[in-house]
Amino acid sequence: MPESPYTVSDVMTHTVVAVGSKASFKEIVELLAQWKVSALPVLAGEGRVVGVVSEADLLAKEEFRDTERGDLAERIKASALTAGDLMSTPAVTVHADATVAEAARIMAHRHVKRLPVVDRAGLLQGVVSRSDLLKVFLRPDEEIAEEIQHSVLNLLPPGDTLKASVTDGTVTIAGSLPDRGLVPVIARAVRSVEGVVDVRLNVTYR
Repeated sequence: MPESPYTVSDVMTHTVVAVGSKASFKEIVELLAQWKVSALPVLAGEGRVVGVVSEADLLAKEEFRDTERGDLAERIKASALTAGDLMSTPAVTVHADATVAEAARIMAHRHVKRLPVVDRAGLLQGVVSRSDLLKVFLRPDEEIAEEIQHSVLNLLPPGDTLKASVTDGTVTIAGSLPDRGLVPVIARAVRSVEGVVDVRLNVTYR
């Protein structure tokens, strides 16, 4: 397992179903149901991501079926028949070398559940979903403790004797420190390790 920070490439799904811009409305619905996903990347040319068509894009047809409500853009989308007309563009994407935290922030800020993963040329490499990002919390406790000891606690000045134990992702740091001011620094460093659920400090001061 790689050390923190985990990147999107560590957790993303490499096998991706996508559609071209001419895919029909019904074809899109069938693929969403078959693959049990909520959105599909829309590709052009050699595999460049030009948009994403989601369940929300498709629902406009049902929402505005028998009404004149909605603005012009919503009514146009309700009458759309192909992925190129239905998709949201430009696509919200992420690069494979982005950290898991960066991908989570993009999802939260843009209110999306899945992100196409693209290379520097915009070509599709995979997809990362909310459930993919949660994989970091499946790391074994022993592995988390080893990383904290190696990448955080062993870097403290000689004489600072701290040890980490982990239970269900909750880290307990025990030992002694010369300076109370080090506590928030250590806690922040430990919390940044992938898979950490919470941090508890059982520290004395010399």
